[in-house]
Amino acid sequence: MSRVAVLGAGAWGTAIACALAPRLAVTLWARDASQAKAIAGARRNERYLPEIALPAALAVSADLEIALKDAVLALAATPVAGLRELLGPLRVRENAPALVWLCKGFEQRSGLLPHEIVAQVLGAERRCGALSGPSFALEVAQGLPCALTLASRDAEFAREAASLLHGGRLRVYHSTDLVGVEIGGAVKNVMAIAVGISDGLGLGQNARAALITRGLAEISRLGVKLGGAAHTFMGLAGAGDLILTATGDLSRNRRVGLELARGRRLHEILAALGHVAEGVRSSAEVARLAAARGVDMPVTEAVHAVLEERVTPKEAVELLLARDPKSE
Repeated sequence: MSRVAVLGAGAWGTAIACALAPRLAVTLWARDASQAKAIAGARRNERYLPEIALPAALAVSADLEIALKDAVLALAATPVAGLRELLGPLRVRENAPALVWLCKGFEQRSGLLPHEIVAQVLGAERRCGALSGPSFALEVAQGLPCALTLASRDAEFAREAASLLHGGRLRVYHSTDLVGVEIGGAVKNVMAIAVGISDGLGLGQNARAALITRGLAEISRLGVKLGGAAHTFMGLAGAGDLILTATGDLSRNRRVGLELARGRRLHEILAALGHVAEGVRSSAEVARLAAARGVDMPVTEAVHAVLEERVTPKEAVELLLARDPKSE
């Protein structure tokens, strides 16, 4: 039985570990020893995924060496902000497993995508890739059907890693468009905040459909400009992930938009959320990238302005509605 290490015991790390444990030898690694002990003792992650009992076969450890021992694949399940620190020990470890990251977004300050962070820390030759697509952690942990895309510039590795993870209710496709898959996963969070604002203001389902459609156009424009393939943005890591995150009640980014529309301050929303909402972190970098590359992204600019409290949600909507008509 192939052995897999899931590095990071948040909601998504716990969920993917639960989904894989029935058919792979999986160890869930938690950075904090007390958290690992609590999860192992209760056989559930009370902090991040309390609804789910861990499979009996799933091992839990705070010892990275134990988690990585004999593993053929490591799944990095930290937020983007924690990816660089996580990679440090893997750089110096002999016989380190191949790596797939589950995080979506840009690193603050550097503005790097996950694959660029990995290349800086581990080198460009490391067998690695990204796993992305429409996937609420709770539903994955419950064993409900889910389809994802595993992308790597190494086509052989993408096929091998997708085949390893594919099974049960988890369907995993493979792709070589690493940039496109990462851009889709990062920018959809910003668009989900926009849709949350629209719904929170009671603007209706017509407005929601328009925002999702125009948001997808923005994602595609930026992604293609950065080297992604246009067809990627019509797939799971593009349209699929955007639709789920923009409309699903489990979406943290959508929830941020809803609460902003209700007049709550951003710091209050994030404190109550208890989880990372990557769209908040990504909005500034997406706006910067769009400006630098000459990509028109008005929805992104509006979200960024709201998050910086330069305009209110209502004012942002009025600015979007006041734009001149143009060819689609």
